Amino acid sequence: MTPAQDIDFEAFEKLSKHIDPNIILRTLASMDPATLQKTLMATAGGGRKPRQAPPINSDFFDIYETMTEEQQRVGRITREVMQEEIKPHVAEYWERGETPKEFISVAARMHEKLFGKDWEFEFPPKDPIGSGVMQMEMAAIEPSFQTFVGVHFGLCAGSIYMFGSEEQKAKWLPAMTRFEKIGSWALTEPDTGSATAAGLETTAEKHGDTWIINGAKKWSGNATIADVNVIWAKNMETGQVNGFLVETGQPGYTVEKLEGKISKRLVENVLINLDEVEVHESNRLPGVKSFKDTARQLASARAGVAWEAVGVAKGAYEATLDYCNNRKQFGKPITKFQLIQMKLVQMLGNLTAMQTMALRMGQIEARDGTISHERASLSKAWMSDKLRETVALGRGALGGNGILIEHDVARFFVDAEAVYSYEGTYEMNSLIVGKAITGQSAFV
Repeated sequence: MTPAQDIDFEAFEKLSKHIDPNIILRTLASMDPATLQKTLMATAGGGRKPRQAPPINSDFFDIYETMTEEQQRVGRITREVMQEEIKPHVAEYWERGETPKEFISVAARMHEKLFGKDWEFEFPPKDPIGSGVMQMEMAAIEPSFQTFVGVHFGLCAGSIYMFGSEEQKAKWLPAMTRFEKIGSWALTEPDTGSATAAGLETTAEKHGDTWIINGAKKWSGNATIADVNVIWAKNMETGQVNGFLVETGQPGYTVEKLEGKISKRLVENVLINLDEVEVHESNRLPGVKSFKDTARQLASARAGVAWEAVGVAKGAYEATLDYCNNRKQFGKPITKFQLIQMKLVQMLGNLTAMQTMALRMGQIEARDGTISHERASLSKAWMSDKLRETVALGRGALGGNGILIEHDVARFFVDAEAVYSYEGTYEMNSLIVGKAITGQSAFV
Protein backbone atom coordinates (compact mmCIF):
# COMPACT_ATOMS: atom_id res chain seq x y z
CA MET A 1 0.00 0.00 0.00
CA THR A 2 1.23 3.49 -0.77
CA PRO A 3 2.18 5.27 2.48
CA ALA A 4 -0.28 7.95 3.54
CA GLN A 5 2.36 10.64 3.47
CA ASP A 6 2.84 10.00 -0.28
CA ILE A 7 -0.84 10.69 -1.11
CA ASP A 8 -1.53 14.09 -2.66
CA PHE A 9 -4.02 15.37 -0.06
CA GLU A 10 -4.09 18.76 -1.75
CA ALA A 11 -5.47 17.13 -4.90
CA PHE A 12 -7.95 15.16 -2.75
CA GLU A 13 -9.14 18.40 -1.14
CA LYS A 14 -9.65 20.05 -4.55
CA LEU A 15 -11.62 17.02 -5.75
CA SER A 16 -13.84 17.10 -2.64
CA LYS A 17 -15.04 20.59 -3.58
CA HIS A 18 -16.77 19.10 -6.60
CA ILE A 19 -17.76 15.63 -5.34
CA ASP A 20 -19.25 14.63 -1.98
CA PRO A 21 -16.34 13.24 0.14
CA ASN A 22 -18.62 10.45 1.41
CA ILE A 23 -19.09 9.22 -2.16
CA ILE A 24 -15.30 9.24 -2.66
CA LEU A 25 -14.74 7.26 0.55
CA ARG A 26 -17.49 4.70 -0.24
CA THR A 27 -16.00 4.23 -3.71
CA LEU A 28 -12.54 3.63 -2.31
CA ALA A 29 -13.88 1.18 0.29
CA SER A 30 -15.59 -0.88 -2.40
CA MET A 31 -12.38 -1.35 -4.44
CA ASP A 32 -10.38 -4.56 -4.41
CA PRO A 33 -6.81 -4.15 -2.98
CA ALA A 34 -5.08 -4.07 -6.40
CA THR A 35 -7.37 -1.37 -7.81
CA LEU A 36 -7.14 0.64 -4.59
CA GLN A 37 -3.32 0.44 -4.80
CA LYS A 38 -3.34 1.80 -8.37
CA THR A 39 -5.76 4.56 -7.43
CA LEU A 40 -3.73 5.70 -4.44
CA MET A 41 -0.53 5.59 -6.50
CA ALA A 42 -2.18 7.80 -9.13
CA THR A 43 -3.21 10.21 -6.36
CA ALA A 44 0.43 10.25 -5.26
CA GLY A 45 1.59 11.11 -8.75
CA GLY A 46 1.72 7.55 -10.02
CA GLY A 47 4.69 6.67 -7.88
CA ARG A 48 6.85 7.73 -10.83
CA LYS A 49 9.91 9.89 -10.57
CA PRO A 50 9.81 13.14 -12.56
CA ARG A 51 10.99 12.55 -16.12
CA GLN A 52 14.64 13.50 -16.49
CA ALA A 53 15.64 15.68 -19.39
CA PRO A 54 17.85 13.86 -21.92
CA PRO A 55 21.46 15.01 -22.35
CA ILE A 56 21.81 18.19 -24.40
CA ASN A 57 22.77 17.22 -27.94
CA SER A 58 23.54 20.05 -30.35
CA ASP A 59 24.83 17.59 -32.99
CA PHE A 60 21.35 16.28 -33.81
CA PHE A 61 22.28 14.96 -37.27
CA ASP A 62 25.57 13.37 -36.11
CA ILE A 63 27.77 15.79 -38.06
CA TYR A 64 30.76 14.78 -35.96
CA GLU A 65 30.37 11.15 -37.10
CA THR A 66 31.22 12.19 -40.66
CA MET A 67 34.58 13.60 -39.54
CA THR A 68 37.92 11.90 -39.10
CA GLU A 69 39.12 10.80 -35.67
CA GLU A 70 41.63 13.64 -35.72
CA GLN A 71 38.97 16.24 -36.47
CA GLN A 72 36.82 14.86 -33.68
CA ARG A 73 39.80 14.96 -31.33
CA VAL A 74 40.46 18.61 -32.20
CA GLY A 75 36.85 19.48 -31.42
CA ARG A 76 36.81 17.55 -28.14
CA ILE A 77 40.07 18.99 -26.79
CA THR A 78 39.17 22.52 -27.82
CA ARG A 79 35.86 22.32 -26.00
CA GLU A 80 37.45 20.83 -22.89
CA VAL A 81 40.07 23.58 -22.67
CA MET A 82 37.48 26.30 -23.28
CA GLN A 83 35.15 24.91 -20.61
CA GLU A 84 37.87 24.52 -18.02
CA GLU A 85 40.12 27.53 -18.61
CA ILE A 86 38.17 30.24 -20.42
CA LYS A 87 34.54 30.04 -19.35
CA PRO A 88 35.21 30.72 -15.63
CA HIS A 89 36.72 34.13 -16.51
CA VAL A 90 34.19 35.29 -19.08
CA ALA A 91 31.62 37.17 -16.97
CA GLU A 92 34.26 39.15 -15.08
CA TYR A 93 36.09 40.36 -18.16
CA TRP A 94 32.89 40.93 -20.13
CA GLU A 95 31.81 43.46 -17.50
CA ARG A 96 35.21 45.16 -17.68
CA GLY A 97 35.44 45.06 -21.46
CA GLU A 98 39.02 43.78 -21.38
CA THR A 99 41.00 41.07 -23.14
CA PRO A 100 42.06 38.65 -20.39
CA LYS A 101 45.82 38.13 -20.37
CA GLU A 102 44.96 34.49 -19.73
CA PHE A 103 43.90 34.31 -23.38
CA ILE A 104 47.53 34.21 -24.48
CA SER A 105 48.72 31.44 -22.18
CA VAL A 106 45.55 29.35 -22.66
CA ALA A 107 45.79 29.65 -26.44
CA ALA A 108 49.42 28.57 -26.33
CA ARG A 109 48.69 25.51 -24.16
CA MET A 110 45.68 24.55 -26.24
CA HIS A 111 47.57 24.64 -29.55
CA GLU A 112 50.47 22.69 -28.07
CA LYS A 113 48.05 20.09 -26.73
CA LEU A 114 46.36 19.86 -30.11
CA PHE A 115 49.32 19.95 -32.49
CA GLY A 116 52.48 19.36 -30.47
CA LYS A 117 55.21 21.70 -29.28
CA ASP A 118 56.89 22.38 -32.63
CA TRP A 119 53.89 22.52 -34.95
CA GLU A 120 54.21 24.59 -38.11
CA PHE A 121 51.63 27.15 -39.19
CA GLU A 122 50.05 26.92 -42.66
CA PHE A 123 47.47 29.14 -44.34
CA PRO A 124 44.98 28.36 -45.70
CA PRO A 125 44.86 25.47 -43.22
CA LYS A 126 45.75 22.03 -44.55
CA ASP A 127 42.64 20.61 -42.85
CA PRO A 128 39.90 23.26 -43.19
CA ILE A 129 37.32 21.07 -41.44
CA GLY A 130 39.57 20.50 -38.43
CA SER A 131 40.33 24.22 -38.34
CA GLY A 132 36.64 25.03 -38.68
CA VAL A 133 35.62 22.66 -35.89
CA MET A 134 38.21 24.28 -33.65
CA GLN A 135 36.79 27.73 -34.40
CA MET A 136 33.25 26.46 -33.84
CA GLU A 137 34.05 25.01 -30.42
CA MET A 138 35.94 28.13 -29.33
CA ALA A 139 33.01 30.35 -30.33
CA ALA A 140 30.51 28.04 -28.62
CA ILE A 141 32.06 28.97 -25.28
CA GLU A 142 33.41 32.51 -25.85
CA PRO A 143 33.29 34.15 -29.31
CA SER A 144 35.84 36.79 -28.30
CA PHE A 145 38.46 34.09 -27.75
CA GLN A 146 37.79 32.76 -31.23
CA THR A 147 38.28 36.28 -32.61
CA PHE A 148 41.55 36.66 -30.71
CA VAL A 149 42.91 33.45 -32.23
CA GLY A 150 41.39 34.15 -35.64
CA VAL A 151 42.97 37.60 -35.96
CA HIS A 152 46.31 36.35 -34.65
CA PHE A 153 46.52 33.39 -37.03
CA GLY A 154 44.01 33.71 -39.85
CA LEU A 155 44.68 37.38 -40.56
CA CYS A 156 48.10 38.42 -39.27
CA ALA A 157 50.09 35.18 -39.49
CA GLY A 158 48.07 34.26 -42.56
CA SER A 159 49.23 37.43 -44.32
CA ILE A 160 52.85 36.74 -43.43
CA TYR A 161 52.58 33.12 -44.58
CA MET A 162 50.89 33.95 -47.89
CA PHE A 163 52.68 37.16 -48.82
CA GLY A 164 55.79 37.49 -46.65
CA SER A 165 59.44 37.01 -47.51
CA GLU A 166 61.35 34.04 -46.14
CA GLU A 167 63.05 36.39 -43.68
CA GLN A 168 59.68 37.72 -42.47
CA LYS A 169 58.31 34.21 -42.05
CA ALA A 170 61.37 33.10 -40.09
CA LYS A 171 61.19 36.15 -37.84
CA TRP A 172 57.50 36.00 -36.98
CA LEU A 173 55.79 32.67 -37.60
CA PRO A 174 57.64 30.38 -35.12
CA ALA A 175 57.17 32.92 -32.33
CA MET A 176 53.52 33.42 -33.27
CA THR A 177 52.75 29.68 -33.21
CA ARG A 178 53.99 29.67 -29.60
CA PHE A 179 52.08 32.92 -28.85
CA GLU A 180 55.33 34.56 -27.82
CA LYS A 181 54.50 37.31 -30.32
CA ILE A 182 50.92 38.47 -30.90
CA GLY A 183 49.63 39.67 -34.25
CA SER A 184 46.98 42.11 -35.41
CA TRP A 185 45.64 43.18 -38.81
CA ALA A 186 44.20 46.47 -40.04
CA LEU A 187 42.30 47.10 -43.26
CA THR A 188 39.14 49.01 -42.31
CA GLU A 189 39.39 52.77 -41.74
CA PRO A 190 37.24 55.25 -39.80
CA ASP A 191 35.61 56.46 -43.02
CA THR A 192 36.25 53.42 -45.23
CA GLY A 193 34.54 50.10 -44.46
CA SER A 194 32.90 48.22 -47.32
CA ALA A 195 34.59 50.56 -49.81
CA THR A 196 38.14 49.40 -49.06
CA ALA A 197 38.35 47.62 -52.41
CA ALA A 198 37.63 50.92 -54.16
CA GLY A 199 40.45 52.73 -52.42
CA LEU A 200 42.10 53.23 -49.04
CA GLU A 201 42.78 56.61 -47.53
CA THR A 202 45.82 55.33 -45.65
CA THR A 203 48.82 56.00 -47.87
CA ALA A 204 52.36 54.67 -48.26
CA GLU A 205 55.01 56.73 -50.04
CA LYS A 206 58.47 55.38 -50.75
CA HIS A 207 61.66 57.35 -50.09
CA GLY A 208 64.69 55.22 -50.87
CA ASP A 209 64.48 52.08 -48.73
CA THR A 210 61.87 53.59 -46.41
CA TRP A 211 58.10 53.85 -46.70
CA ILE A 212 56.26 56.74 -45.01
CA ILE A 213 52.77 55.69 -43.92
CA ASN A 214 50.02 58.16 -43.02
CA GLY A 215 46.40 57.57 -42.17
CA ALA A 216 44.11 55.87 -39.67
CA LYS A 217 42.62 52.43 -39.08
CA LYS A 218 39.58 51.31 -37.11
CA TRP A 219 38.56 48.06 -35.34
CA SER A 220 41.83 46.05 -35.63
CA GLY A 221 41.36 43.40 -32.92
CA ASN A 222 44.34 42.47 -30.69
CA ALA A 223 46.10 45.76 -31.49
CA THR A 224 46.37 46.78 -27.82
CA ILE A 225 48.44 43.68 -27.05
CA ALA A 226 50.02 43.01 -30.46
CA ASP A 227 53.72 43.01 -31.28
CA VAL A 228 53.12 43.43 -35.00
CA ASN A 229 50.24 44.73 -37.07
CA VAL A 230 49.64 44.12 -40.78
CA ILE A 231 48.73 47.55 -42.14
CA TRP A 232 47.14 47.85 -45.57
CA ALA A 233 47.84 51.12 -47.39
CA LYS A 234 47.63 52.61 -50.87
CA ASN A 235 50.95 52.79 -52.69
CA MET A 236 51.09 56.41 -53.89
CA GLU A 237 53.22 55.51 -56.88
CA THR A 238 51.13 52.64 -58.30
CA GLY A 239 47.76 53.40 -56.72
CA GLN A 240 47.53 49.75 -55.62
CA VAL A 241 47.10 48.30 -52.13
CA ASN A 242 50.28 47.09 -50.38
CA GLY A 243 50.79 45.39 -47.02
CA PHE A 244 53.28 46.44 -44.34
CA LEU A 245 54.43 44.95 -41.02
CA VAL A 246 54.30 47.75 -38.47
CA GLU A 247 55.84 46.84 -35.13
CA THR A 248 54.64 48.16 -31.80
CA GLY A 249 56.60 51.13 -30.51
CA GLN A 250 57.40 52.72 -33.84
CA PRO A 251 57.30 56.54 -33.71
CA GLY A 252 54.03 57.93 -35.04
CA TYR A 253 52.12 54.66 -34.51
CA THR A 254 49.50 55.08 -31.75
CA VAL A 255 46.69 52.78 -30.62
CA GLU A 256 43.53 53.92 -28.82
CA LYS A 257 41.04 51.42 -27.42
CA LEU A 258 37.44 51.83 -28.62
CA GLU A 259 35.10 52.29 -25.68
CA GLY A 260 31.33 51.82 -25.45
CA LYS A 261 31.25 48.56 -27.42
CA ILE A 262 28.33 46.16 -26.76
CA SER A 263 29.55 43.21 -28.85
CA LYS A 264 32.71 41.10 -28.53
CA ARG A 265 33.57 42.94 -25.33
CA LEU A 266 36.53 40.70 -24.55
CA VAL A 267 38.23 41.85 -27.77
CA GLU A 268 39.88 45.26 -27.49
CA ASN A 269 39.12 46.91 -30.83
CA VAL A 270 40.95 50.14 -31.54
CA LEU A 271 41.54 53.32 -33.46
CA ILE A 272 45.05 53.46 -34.95
CA ASN A 273 46.74 56.66 -36.04
CA LEU A 274 49.72 56.52 -38.40
CA ASP A 275 51.55 59.84 -38.50
CA GLU A 276 54.66 59.78 -40.68
CA VAL A 277 55.39 56.19 -39.63
CA GLU A 278 58.65 54.99 -41.18
CA VAL A 279 58.69 51.38 -42.35
CA HIS A 280 61.75 49.83 -43.95
CA GLU A 281 61.36 48.07 -47.29
CA SER A 282 62.20 44.79 -45.51
CA ASN A 283 58.87 45.12 -43.65
CA ARG A 284 56.76 45.38 -46.79
CA LEU A 285 54.94 42.17 -47.71
CA PRO A 286 56.46 41.44 -51.14
CA GLY A 287 53.71 39.06 -52.23
CA VAL A 288 51.03 41.75 -52.28
CA LYS A 289 50.67 43.58 -55.58
CA SER A 290 47.05 44.76 -55.35
CA PHE A 291 43.81 44.41 -53.41
CA LYS A 292 43.16 41.16 -55.29
CA ASP A 293 45.86 39.53 -53.18
CA THR A 294 44.24 40.81 -50.00
CA ALA A 295 40.87 39.50 -51.18
CA ARG A 296 42.39 36.06 -51.78
CA GLN A 297 43.25 35.82 -48.11
CA LEU A 298 39.87 37.21 -47.05
CA ALA A 299 37.98 34.35 -48.71
CA SER A 300 39.51 31.78 -46.37
CA ALA A 301 39.17 34.11 -43.37
CA ARG A 302 35.51 34.69 -44.26
CA ALA A 303 34.94 30.93 -44.28
CA GLY A 304 36.37 30.87 -40.76
CA VAL A 305 33.80 33.44 -39.65
CA ALA A 306 31.06 31.19 -41.06
CA TRP A 307 32.32 28.42 -38.77
CA GLU A 308 32.31 30.94 -35.93
CA ALA A 309 28.63 31.68 -36.63
CA VAL A 310 27.91 27.96 -36.21
CA GLY A 311 29.74 28.01 -32.88
CA VAL A 312 27.82 31.00 -31.53
CA ALA A 313 24.52 29.38 -32.55
CA LYS A 314 25.65 26.14 -30.89
CA GLY A 315 26.53 27.91 -27.66
CA ALA A 316 23.23 29.80 -27.65
CA TYR A 317 21.18 26.65 -28.24
CA GLU A 318 22.95 24.67 -25.51
CA ALA A 319 22.67 27.50 -22.99
CA THR A 320 19.00 28.08 -23.81
CA LEU A 321 18.04 24.41 -23.50
CA ASP A 322 19.97 24.07 -20.25
CA TYR A 323 18.20 27.10 -18.78
CA CYS A 324 14.76 25.94 -19.92
CA ASN A 325 15.30 22.46 -18.47
CA ASN A 326 15.92 23.99 -15.06
CA ARG A 327 13.58 26.98 -15.08
CA LYS A 328 10.16 26.26 -13.53
CA GLN A 329 6.97 28.26 -13.89
CA PHE A 330 3.48 27.23 -12.82
CA GLY A 331 5.02 24.27 -11.02
CA LYS A 332 6.78 22.64 -13.96
CA PRO A 333 9.84 23.10 -16.20
CA ILE A 334 9.17 25.59 -18.96
CA THR A 335 10.24 22.94 -21.48
CA LYS A 336 6.74 21.44 -20.95
CA PHE A 337 5.22 24.47 -22.67
CA GLN A 338 4.56 24.31 -26.39
CA LEU A 339 5.89 27.77 -27.25
CA ILE A 340 9.22 27.06 -25.56
CA GLN A 341 9.56 23.76 -27.40
CA MET A 342 8.78 25.55 -30.67
CA LYS A 343 11.59 28.05 -30.08
CA LEU A 344 14.06 25.30 -29.19
CA VAL A 345 13.19 23.22 -32.24
CA GLN A 346 13.58 26.23 -34.52
CA MET A 347 16.96 27.00 -32.95
CA LEU A 348 18.08 23.39 -33.44
CA GLY A 349 16.86 23.37 -37.05
CA ASN A 350 18.85 26.51 -37.84
CA LEU A 351 21.93 25.14 -36.11
CA THR A 352 21.74 21.80 -37.94
CA ALA A 353 21.42 23.52 -41.32
CA MET A 354 24.38 25.77 -40.47
CA GLN A 355 26.50 22.79 -39.41
CA THR A 356 25.70 21.00 -42.65
CA MET A 357 26.62 23.98 -44.83
CA ALA A 358 29.85 24.55 -42.90
CA LEU A 359 30.85 20.91 -43.26
CA ARG A 360 30.28 20.96 -47.03
CA MET A 361 32.18 24.24 -47.31
CA GLY A 362 35.12 22.63 -45.51
CA GLN A 363 34.98 19.59 -47.78
CA ILE A 364 35.14 21.81 -50.88
CA GLU A 365 38.04 23.83 -49.46
CA ALA A 366 39.91 20.60 -48.67
CA ARG A 367 39.21 19.26 -52.16
CA ASP A 368 40.25 22.41 -54.05
CA GLY A 369 42.88 23.78 -51.68
CA THR A 370 40.92 27.03 -51.51
CA ILE A 371 37.38 28.35 -51.21
CA SER A 372 35.90 30.64 -53.83
CA HIS A 373 34.75 34.15 -52.91
CA GLU A 374 31.13 33.41 -53.78
CA ARG A 375 30.99 30.22 -51.70
CA ALA A 376 32.68 31.84 -48.71
CA SER A 377 30.39 34.86 -49.03
CA LEU A 378 27.20 32.79 -49.29
CA SER A 379 28.23 30.77 -46.23
CA LYS A 380 29.11 33.82 -44.19
CA ALA A 381 26.06 35.85 -45.21
CA TRP A 382 23.45 33.11 -44.80
CA MET A 383 24.88 31.65 -41.60
CA SER A 384 25.30 35.01 -39.89
CA ASP A 385 21.69 35.85 -40.79
CA LYS A 386 20.42 32.54 -39.37
CA LEU A 387 22.61 33.15 -36.34
CA ARG A 388 20.77 36.38 -35.53
CA GLU A 389 17.45 34.57 -35.73
CA THR A 390 18.73 31.75 -33.53
CA VAL A 391 20.13 33.89 -30.73
CA ALA A 392 16.99 36.04 -30.74
CA LEU A 393 14.87 32.93 -30.16
CA GLY A 394 17.11 31.91 -27.28
CA ARG A 395 17.10 35.35 -25.75
CA GLY A 396 13.28 35.38 -25.95
CA ALA A 397 12.95 31.94 -24.36
CA LEU A 398 14.76 33.21 -21.26
CA GLY A 399 12.36 36.10 -20.76
CA GLY A 400 13.78 38.82 -18.52
CA ASN A 401 16.74 36.63 -17.59
CA GLY A 402 17.75 36.69 -21.24
CA ILE A 403 19.54 40.01 -20.71
CA LEU A 404 21.68 38.75 -17.82
CA ILE A 405 25.27 37.70 -18.54
CA GLU A 406 25.15 34.92 -15.94
CA HIS A 407 22.94 32.81 -18.21
CA ASP A 408 25.32 33.16 -21.23
CA VAL A 409 22.60 33.65 -23.86
CA ALA A 410 22.87 37.45 -23.58
CA ARG A 411 26.55 37.26 -24.59
CA PHE A 412 25.77 35.18 -27.64
CA PHE A 413 22.89 37.52 -28.51
CA VAL A 414 25.08 40.63 -28.67
CA ASP A 415 28.14 38.88 -30.11
CA ALA A 416 26.04 37.73 -33.05
CA GLU A 417 25.81 41.37 -34.13
CA ALA A 418 29.56 41.57 -34.64
CA VAL A 419 29.63 38.28 -36.54
CA TYR A 420 26.83 39.57 -38.79
CA SER A 421 28.82 42.68 -39.73
CA TYR A 422 32.52 41.89 -39.90
CA GLU A 423 34.48 40.12 -42.64
CA GLY A 424 32.03 41.69 -45.08
CA THR A 425 28.51 42.82 -44.22
CA TYR A 426 25.51 40.71 -45.15
CA GLU A 427 24.76 43.10 -47.99
CA MET A 428 28.26 43.13 -49.49
CA ASN A 429 28.59 39.35 -49.31
CA SER A 430 25.17 39.03 -50.95
CA LEU A 431 26.33 41.21 -53.85
CA ILE A 432 29.41 39.01 -54.33
CA VAL A 433 27.14 35.97 -54.65
CA GLY A 434 24.66 37.90 -56.76
CA LYS A 435 27.36 38.81 -59.26
CA ALA A 436 28.47 35.17 -59.46
CA ILE A 437 25.00 33.78 -60.18
CA THR A 438 23.75 36.52 -62.53
CA GLY A 439 26.93 37.68 -64.23
CA GLN A 440 25.88 41.24 -63.41
CA SER A 441 27.70 43.51 -60.97
CA ALA A 442 25.41 45.52 -58.71
CA PHE A 443 28.23 47.20 -56.83
CA VAL A 444 28.18 50.98 -56.85
